[in-house]
Amino acid sequence: MTANHWIQIFLFVGVLLATVKPLGWFMSRVFQGQPCGLDRVLGPIERLFYRLAGVDPKSEMRWKSYAFAVMLFSVLGFAFVYLILRLQDRLPLNPQGFSANTPDSAFNTAVSFATNTNWQGYGGETTMSYLSQMLALSVQNFVSAATGIAVLIAVIRGFTRRSVETIGNFWVDLTRSTVYVLLPLSIVLALALVSQGVVQNFQPYQSVALVQPISMDEPVIGAGGTPSVDAEGNAITQKKVISEQQLPMGPAASQIAIKQLGTNGGGYFNVNSAHPYENPTPMSNFLQVLSILLIPGALCWTFGDMVGDRLQGWAILIAMLVIFVPLVIGVVGAEQSGVPSQIAMGVDEVASDMQSGGNMEGKELRFGIVNSGIWAAATTAASNGSVNSMHDSYTPLGGLVPMWLMQLGEVVFGGVGSGLYGMLMFAIVAVFVAGLMVGRTPEYLGKKIEAYEMKMAALVILIPPLVVLIGTAVAVSGLGLDYASGEDVKGNLNNPGAHGYSEVLYAFSSAGNNNGSAFAGLTANEPFYNSALGIAMWISRFWLMIPVLAIAGSLARKKYTPAGAGTLPTHNTLFVVLLVGAVLLVGALTFVPALALGPIVEHLQMTAM
Repeated sequence: MTANHWIQIFLFVGVLLATVKPLGWFMSRVFQGQPCGLDRVLGPIERLFYRLAGVDPKSEMRWKSYAFAVMLFSVLGFAFVYLILRLQDRLPLNPQGFSANTPDSAFNTAVSFATNTNWQGYGGETTMSYLSQMLALSVQNFVSAATGIAVLIAVIRGFTRRSVETIGNFWVDLTRSTVYVLLPLSIVLALALVSQGVVQNFQPYQSVALVQPISMDEPVIGAGGTPSVDAEGNAITQKKVISEQQLPMGPAASQIAIKQLGTNGGGYFNVNSAHPYENPTPMSNFLQVLSILLIPGALCWTFGDMVGDRLQGWAILIAMLVIFVPLVIGVVGAEQSGVPSQIAMGVDEVASDMQSGGNMEGKELRFGIVNSGIWAAATTAASNGSVNSMHDSYTPLGGLVPMWLMQLGEVVFGGVGSGLYGMLMFAIVAVFVAGLMVGRTPEYLGKKIEAYEMKMAALVILIPPLVVLIGTAVAVSGLGLDYASGEDVKGNLNNPGAHGYSEVLYAFSSAGNNNGSAFAGLTANEPFYNSALGIAMWISRFWLMIPVLAIAGSLARKKYTPAGAGTLPTHNTLFVVLLVGAVLLVGALTFVPALALGPIVEHLQMTAM
């Protein structure tokens, strides 16, 4: 790695840390109902929503009512998106005349966006109308992200309240997350992206003349619709000159802003943030990758402020960085090392003034290895999933890093709200284990951690690995069938051996942790994968939210326990070490055997060539 690489990595981390306190302070005041600077402008809008929805903002919910509201809202959002996609061909703002989505694709996409996963088995510019992109997908980008933040705020109230039954009002938390946090930030980021050249319009797709026309051979199609052949059975071809290219248009910047800020990640275009209309410049690249971790990082400060001990929030954030930064360095280093077979052939040369060789396959030259590596780690550490390079083209160890970051449970920053409440589940496990070591009932933030909390936390931690491993096993064992042909879906792999297995493992790791990125070498837009991955996304979002809210309700009912001589401090170095150890140990014990069959074997095969 060069000095330039180190500077870019630590510049990114430094700017991220500089944003934590101001944004965290703002969100803390928003969710505590205190003046935040925007309440005079946005307060009337917030109150209008309550009147239209018939919501009493002063009425609070028990955890079961809160969970029911979350599920009801999410199911309605799923149904709304599904209907729009199935009726797309009959709805307006469809200048390209795209047909309706197939039932399995619409199901997969609707689940994906309702669960904040944004896995995409389709190409956006060839599948979705402008109305579908805006009214279905962009709206879900806002409300699914706001749902995650709302659940986190409910959990924080569980720690701060004493001997009460309620944990807040979901509709109030949802509205405040959207109106005060996501919407203003998205407007600012969208305008910044437009200034960098990201498209934002309603024009039909534009046909432009190529600077250099392309000549190619294409088969001659016979009367029966099959390719014509000569007497010897060889295909008959004819020359075709391509002199025009069709450029996609549309309201991209507005969707890109919220997809990054809300850790959604679904691309407006098929190649996502590698597309020059989504991410045209190094500045747009920096703003987007920063926005992926912006809110998850700041929520750590919000957590500390709301529980009355800001060091608690810093401890959680430091634990995240202790895992994140070495893995960023790891993925950049792995890609910088290059591919031995390419080095032997002399093709691993200097790619640009900012590069010193390495594996540039699947990466945009305008971003290079270091910015591609930072993005790969950030998007999989957060529950984002957008990409500015193709992870399928990474070296085996380079691809292992983003895969393992997802498999850690999307708690290293993670999704907005969901990442932090996932990390708090690991914190509960850490203090419980520490309490057992000294023979004392464990406590966290003044609340005793007992059997009920541990059972719920265990569900949150263990459900995603079960979903990932079971789904992968079904797909690669031949039990998964293509409903049309009746053949097993192993034929959907475009690569054999360890890499093909890695593609399937990555897909279920992505769906099972609500990430949404892909290795891209897997043909996933077919009934089996659309259905299986959709079920995985649904389970991994809501089967986790419900036990998390159950813990919030249980903690809110408990009395405050003052710290004593045997209480483990949860804002010092020892706690950070215990927390990092819990996350890494669970991730290693659960997934190292699976990783050994995929990227680790592939790395050994690559180095042995």
